[in-house]
Amino acid sequence: MRILAVDQGTTSTRGIVFDKDGRAQTVFSREHRQSYPRSGWVEHDAEELLDNVRACFEVARASGDLDAAGIANQGESCLAWDAERGAPVGPVIVWQDDRTTPETERLKAEGAEAVTLERAGLPLDPYFSASKLGWIVRNNAQAAALAASGRLRLGTTDAFFRDRLAGRFETDLATASRTSLLNLDTCQWDEDLCALFSVPIGALPAITPTSGALGSVACSGGGSVSLTASIVDQQAALYGHGCRRPGDVKITFGTGAFALAVGSTERPDAQGGLLPTIAWQTEGEAPVYALDGGVYTVSAAINWARSIGLFEDFDAIISFPGPAAADRGLYFVPALAGLACPHWDREARGSWMGLSLDTAGQDMVRAVLEGIAFRMAEVVDAIASVQPVSAPITIDGGMSANPYFSQFLCDTLARPVSVSDQPELSALGTAMLAAEAAGGSVARPPRAMALRPNPQPAAWRSGFAAARRAAQAFGAAVTTGTDPQ
Repeated sequence: MRILAVDQGTTSTRGIVFDKDGRAQTVFSREHRQSYPRSGWVEHDAEELLDNVRACFEVARASGDLDAAGIANQGESCLAWDAERGAPVGPVIVWQDDRTTPETERLKAEGAEAVTLERAGLPLDPYFSASKLGWIVRNNAQAAALAASGRLRLGTTDAFFRDRLAGRFETDLATASRTSLLNLDTCQWDEDLCALFSVPIGALPAITPTSGALGSVACSGGGSVSLTASIVDQQAALYGHGCRRPGDVKITFGTGAFALAVGSTERPDAQGGLLPTIAWQTEGEAPVYALDGGVYTVSAAINWARSIGLFEDFDAIISFPGPAAADRGLYFVPALAGLACPHWDREARGSWMGLSLDTAGQDMVRAVLEGIAFRMAEVVDAIASVQPVSAPITIDGGMSANPYFSQFLCDTLARPVSVSDQPELSALGTAMLAAEAAGGSVARPPRAMALRPNPQPAAWRSGFAAARRAAQAFGAAVTTGTDPQ
């Protein structure tokens, strides 16, 4: 088989063709613009993203016949467009965007979080699409006019791609579960949640399984490609890791870091700051649930540290002399966009604790790496408090290639870690789902490096926890203008 996987991510779009043995060929890769029109706002150009996704199909089809294709999407990034013309009526509001913080805080103060936790399994946070979509309806005059005339379409980026490329206004169940508009029990849009966020339910896409007969994409060079999978990138990576049993956990380190644990076909409870979500649903089968926990800024934090001159080359941060930064009481809290799981605190600020006159730039960036590991350990601890965690935990993504970080993470988790050397696991998982829906298969080559944990002083974790609490107290004080004491 030849299967195209399109990985439309936060910073780039990649088209990768897989054969039945899992061999991959990248046929298209292009970064797209990042727009920051105001503090806390993050936007993409919807037509630019669409052009890049379309190019993946065109280039892959020109290189040979394709049996099927799948698309992995960003998850919570969303937009509005005209049902008749197909034209966006504003930018994509990216998952990192926090413009709706005042609205989510207002709803939280009114007690509405109990409703979102009960129905969607999600806390009130700007991260999710619901508040963004409601913001568009209230603040975009074109969107409001289209809503009044019945021509408004609202959705995550995948729904826009599928509408424009396959002519079907649809989203998949896994992506829908990330909006805070889906009822996790009925697996349908929830009228009360839509009303809560001022989102017209009739403007939302139909919900399909993550794999199956999802339409076809016509190519300008002739012919078409069957679309047989569409899924959130993190859930796709979970599938690509080979995680299938309840308790299997993967962590993907990209712009942010996201841990997903496979659940069962029964909805897990929302507790410990974790997010119950849909992992996937193959056509004709019951949905498989998962538990999700994320850290907002990971490679984003490393790139930021580089941009302010703490290091120049990534080879300079793969090993360090002397004891860990934590051993010297130096900690970094990677709350550059607030804290996600399990704290859900947008007011927390990124910060170093324990600086002294002899602290060097290398010490500071080392603390950034360690701080990300400490944060991810908080997420895994939250998962383990809800269900048993299988061994090993599998990791992938850019930072997993850093040997210092990967071993420090393994030590901090106090669990075996398997480091994948496959760089495109979201694409691989998408291709596997697409191939299976088309009646074939794509193999997952078993390539990974096994790490065993070394003992780590308990004082390091408690020291980081104290630093994190201080960052939260400081953020709250800045927001409210009160004394953090």
